[in-house]
Amino acid sequence: MAQSNRDFRAESLGPARELALPQGVLRYHSVGSGPTLVFVHGVLVNANLWRKVVAGLSADFRCVTLDLPFGSHVAPMPPEADFSPPAIADLIADAIEALELDDVTLVGNDSGGAISQIVATRRPERIGALVLTSCDAFDNFPPKALARFKPLLSNAALLRPLLAPTRAGAVQRAFFKTAAKRPVDADVLDSYTLPAVTHAGVRRDLAHFIAGMEPRHALAAAERLPAFDRPALIAWSRDDLFFPQDHAERLAELLPQGRLEWIDDARTFSPEDQPARVGELVASLSAAVPAR
Repeated sequence: MAQSNRDFRAESLGPARELALPQGVLRYHSVGSGPTLVFVHGVLVNANLWRKVVAGLSADFRCVTLDLPFGSHVAPMPPEADFSPPAIADLIADAIEALELDDVTLVGNDSGGAISQIVATRRPERIGALVLTSCDAFDNFPPKALARFKPLLSNAALLRPLLAPTRAGAVQRAFFKTAAKRPVDADVLDSYTLPAVTHAGVRRDLAHFIAGMEPRHALAAAERLPAFDRPALIAWSRDDLFFPQDHAERLAELLPQGRLEWIDDARTFSPEDQPARVGELVASLSAAVPAR
């Protein structure tokens, strides 16, 4: 097993900082200057998911990557924190407000994409554009392939024995192979898997978030997407194993300014598999955001 630190974050993201929010302390990274991009990851990954995309964009944009309490974070939330999807959406919106960001391009992936839909329809005031890479949507929250494991994954007491094998590099690689075609750096894999294995507070947060993943939240957001009349891009992986292509088409149709672009030779983690293509698409959309 690689012996790297579970706190590892790629240099391309910029230094780790902390925001004291009403819900608790949230870590984030910020690098670059210019129009602001805010990146939202999903379950059992962290800001490192976006490291390659940010490396290609930070010369022209301010890139803010959040370390959300989804199981690969190192700063647990208070035990009483609300982990319902609307509350997590408010956490992201509150972070954007606390950082005094406006007209941001919000970029979501995986379960973070579902939360981004809720942010854009619940707290749209500071959102100038929306990018959804392959992600949960409609009744696929959590993805149907994983829904049968929800009773286990939402039980904090069971998470440690369930996740313990991911200490081993071979298990880590197999675990993430369904989401990324290309090998993920060992340090990054450790940063994804070790926090929940080694910290009870992180396991508690992860279990609480998974318990709150219910289709009704994504369906409610989808009903409100037609009101988000701002630039929007659906950047969907052609080879995704969890998120159906027809969901990409439906999302693009619901968004008044939505357009659909396919990312070839990529699975769910397109920021790992095709970071240059993701960056190109994000940059093209952000450039079209009118200042308000």
